[in-house]
Amino acid sequence: MFKIKNIVLTSLKYHELKGSFFFVSSLHIVRRRFSKEGENMSGRSLPKWIAPEGSGELKLYNSLTREKNVFVPQNGRRVLWYSCGPTVYDASHMGHARSYITFDILRRVLQSYFNYDVFYVMNITDIDDKIIFRARRNHLLEKYNEENNSPEKIIEDVNAALEPYVKKMETSTDEDKKNMYSRIIEKVKSSMLRLKDLKVSNSNFESIKPALEELLKDASDPLSTWLDLQFGSNVTEQRIFAKLTQHWENEFHKDMKALNILPADCLTRITQYIPECVTFIQRVMDNGYAYHSNGSVYFDTIKFGSSEKHSYARLVPEAVGDMEALAEGEGELSQNPGDKKSERDFALWKASKPGEPAWDSPWGKGRPGWHVECSVMASAILGSSIDIHTGGVDLKFPHHDNELAQSEAHFGVCQWIHYFLHAGHLTIEGCKMSKSLKNFITIKEALERNSARQIRFAFLLHAWNSTLDYSENVLREAEQTDKLFNDFFLNVKDVLRKPEGTSPSSHNYHELEKDLQEKFLAKKAAIHDVLCDSIDTPSAMRHLQDLVKQTNIYISSKKDKRESPNHQALEGIAKYLTHMLRVFGAIEEEQTIGFPVAGKTAAVNHEDVAMPYVQLLADFRDDIRSIAREEKVTRILQACDKLRDENLPELGVKLEDVEGGHSPVIKFVDRETLLKEKQQQLEEQEKKRKQKEEAKKKLEAEKAAKEAKAKIPPWEMFKHETDKYSQFDEQGVPTHDQSGEPLSGKLIKKLKKSYQQQEKLYNSTRPGASEAANGSTEH
Repeated sequence: MFKIKNIVLTSLKYHELKGSFFFVSSLHIVRRRFSKEGENMSGRSLPKWIAPEGSGELKLYNSLTREKNVFVPQNGRRVLWYSCGPTVYDASHMGHARSYITFDILRRVLQSYFNYDVFYVMNITDIDDKIIFRARRNHLLEKYNEENNSPEKIIEDVNAALEPYVKKMETSTDEDKKNMYSRIIEKVKSSMLRLKDLKVSNSNFESIKPALEELLKDASDPLSTWLDLQFGSNVTEQRIFAKLTQHWENEFHKDMKALNILPADCLTRITQYIPECVTFIQRVMDNGYAYHSNGSVYFDTIKFGSSEKHSYARLVPEAVGDMEALAEGEGELSQNPGDKKSERDFALWKASKPGEPAWDSPWGKGRPGWHVECSVMASAILGSSIDIHTGGVDLKFPHHDNELAQSEAHFGVCQWIHYFLHAGHLTIEGCKMSKSLKNFITIKEALERNSARQIRFAFLLHAWNSTLDYSENVLREAEQTDKLFNDFFLNVKDVLRKPEGTSPSSHNYHELEKDLQEKFLAKKAAIHDVLCDSIDTPSAMRHLQDLVKQTNIYISSKKDKRESPNHQALEGIAKYLTHMLRVFGAIEEEQTIGFPVAGKTAAVNHEDVAMPYVQLLADFRDDIRSIAREEKVTRILQACDKLRDENLPELGVKLEDVEGGHSPVIKFVDRETLLKEKQQQLEEQEKKRKQKEEAKKKLEAEKAAKEAKAKIPPWEMFKHETDKYSQFDEQGVPTHDQSGEPLSGKLIKKLKKSYQQQEKLYNSTRPGASEAANGSTEH
């Protein structure tokens, strides 16, 4: 073991001096071995994971162990939970939704199904390199646009701004980034060309103003970056940073509310915890795991990883030498390698440069590092030992590994977090989603396409810790799931509104009811088992869908027998399904059965109040239809159809006629959903009409082609193919190819067969043509 230790330290030392990829790779191999054996750099045996004392039925997939562990909170039913929040500098996108909907589902299940008392803390990152860049660039671009520069000046500046973008495109090894730079450059050049063309043909400024504005919009990224490189350090208006973050934080909360995500029990912002940051960092320094350098403070990863009771990069030990990930975690404004003992060390406190926000500290004006903020705020609220920490899978290394290291160094413990839960990646049609690559769908855009419930169903139908592809197929599956549950609830409500129809001398609980009850109990047990298995919502959803289908079969069987379904049995199942969907966050309000009918702004008893009137109207319409059919009064039937198809949907009522003397089915659905269904039906009808029209045209074209072919005499059919044949026999059948070479007997036989077929076709459409065919040798 002493030799292994020396190999590791030698590899690290060589890496510091030479940056050798070979030695970094060797380090990865050794570190992987350590992570399996549970040893740190000193060679001392360390526990892989310290399981909290106790037992339980719920298991959670724990990123610290990469396996499912029994979940045991430290203090009875109380759960201390910290979740990484957003960096608020731009619109929230579906990558954010992947994390926050996922954790909302997990939190709701722990609270409402397993009855844990969860205290949920989330942070807002309101100061960061990305925020500084965005705020300064927005500010400088705004000032630039206010200057009313001439078109010539703007074109000149945009060309200058494009130069570094072209270099980035040419030198980037990341194909996604290369494509992004290429798209931006081409778009800017295209806008610039349009502006130049207009300038040549127009001397009036007003006529070229739209093109000028379009260029400034398309070139905003390269132009603002170029302006920041020149003037960013001169920015002294500190309010621009708070202005940016306050705006996007407000937008973030609106998006979370729209997605029905529960608010945090405690929300923290790093700008409000600067004193706590200073105190936290000072203690890490006092414990010997951090050092001061040129106004900044860095965490000593080598010393920490070599200590007897600590291990660095516990979540992703194989990434310990990933310098690109480490640099990205430090931020573009914080690349000061000369200040560090090791390239792997990361900033706890960053010395602020001109143009950056700054706070006082013992080490000079500066600001907290990105990694330290979560440790500070989580510790300030939850203390030195936390049950659950959550975040996106992309935060594992270096962010969460650095969090663990600095917190364990601060408290002198070897396990600050007991369960680390990471939401899986989100891709778009198989492609990586990234704000930096400008390849993302905002939450607001997603909500224009689908309801919050449908988006949640898309997430529930996939494992919370696996990659989810936000694709058309996934969304269609979510929409179908939404429709399945909604139709079921509406049908059950309709059944429950009607008399059960049992006589005083008989009951309504027979073999069908017994079978349904057995299936119901079995599904409840199966759902409990899969939720205990790391909250396996895809399996739970499949069981819920199966229960709906089994219950629908029961309802149909009863109707086939002209019997009323058992109301108690149906109501019990519908209430259970409603409860489980509320647990998953797919139902917002306190509904006894099903989804809310008319949204939060409507009266809670909307359906109960309106139902007697709608029922009266439906029954009256049914009677009128029966009379109109008997008397064959078409206009009355059309009026009845219009009431069903046009008038009632506008009021949020869906009426379904049932043949066989049954009463019509009444369903209260929100107006928007019904109108959307109607639009989809119209689109489907139009699609079928077009398909029918195309099929008709195809048949007509085939018929016309056949008729045209039938008009060609067989002795003429090969004569025009001079590119293939040069000589023909007396019937007109080819005998030699284009170059004069004789055709093979096999090919001539095939051509004669084609001749005979054409002769038959020609004769069938031309009475008397057989005589002409017999005399074809004269042609």
